[in-house]
Amino acid sequence: MSQVSAQLDVRVMRGYRPLDQMMGQLVRAPILASSRNTLRMALRSANELVEQGAVWYAALCVSWAAHYDGVRRTSGVVFTPEQNRLLDLWATLGRSCGWWWPRESVCVVSERPVEVHTEVWGDDGRVRLHRSDGPAIRNADGWEVHAWHGTRVPSWVIDDPDVERIARETNVEVRRCAIENIGWGAYIDRAGLRLVAAAPDPGNPGSELRLYDLRERTRVLLAVNGSAERDGHRRRYGLTVPGGIEDPVAAAGWTYGLSADQYARLLRRT
Repeated sequence: MSQVSAQLDVRVMRGYRPLDQMMGQLVRAPILASSRNTLRMALRSANELVEQGAVWYAALCVSWAAHYDGVRRTSGVVFTPEQNRLLDLWATLGRSCGWWWPRESVCVVSERPVEVHTEVWGDDGRVRLHRSDGPAIRNADGWEVHAWHGTRVPSWVIDDPDVERIARETNVEVRRCAIENIGWGAYIDRAGLRLVAAAPDPGNPGSELRLYDLRERTRVLLAVNGSAERDGHRRRYGLTVPGGIEDPVAAAGWTYGLSADQYARLLRRT
């Protein structure tokens, strides 16, 4: 693959450097980022060898095959028959199977998942794993991966989140995902969290900051996102803050490394 890439680069760079740069930005980079945020993320948590073989796994990503195929389809660059043959083989592997491991006398080939659920993330077309009503990845043999907005989580976070399980969970990110699935408002009601104080949000006019007791020496600040989501809504989210903070504005400032007075002078936060 390295030899083929080097040969193709020589031909492309001779007269199509701007097109090559555009393909890198619009095709290769989003596919590479999407691969890292989906199957690579799932495999890394299940198999530490993924990190040890990082170069090999990068070669198996379809981003480079898509890059060269895009250049071939949209320009007048002419690859040799042998280069076209190898590039076609490279693309066929990406379309027909998952990652594979060739050895001297045996080749291990993985099937593609039967289901992959993603959401668009960022402005360049990349995706990440997400599904709110089941596994984000499902293989034919029953192996599954659950994910919430790009974070791998236990199945209960998606299928049956509840206050008791959240209280027992030690992983902060998993706990956050479960609460977001329930909804911060519903979670606060079900958990019976005590409201410490509420105040208008100086950095987000029209929204309110609400400070609750969460657990010993910890409080949670419920705020509204300063920027709208893709669907036009503004997401409510919770941030943990030290238990000694009594003022919601001071709590909001603390999350930015600001004092209450500094945060109160913000014109708009994002």
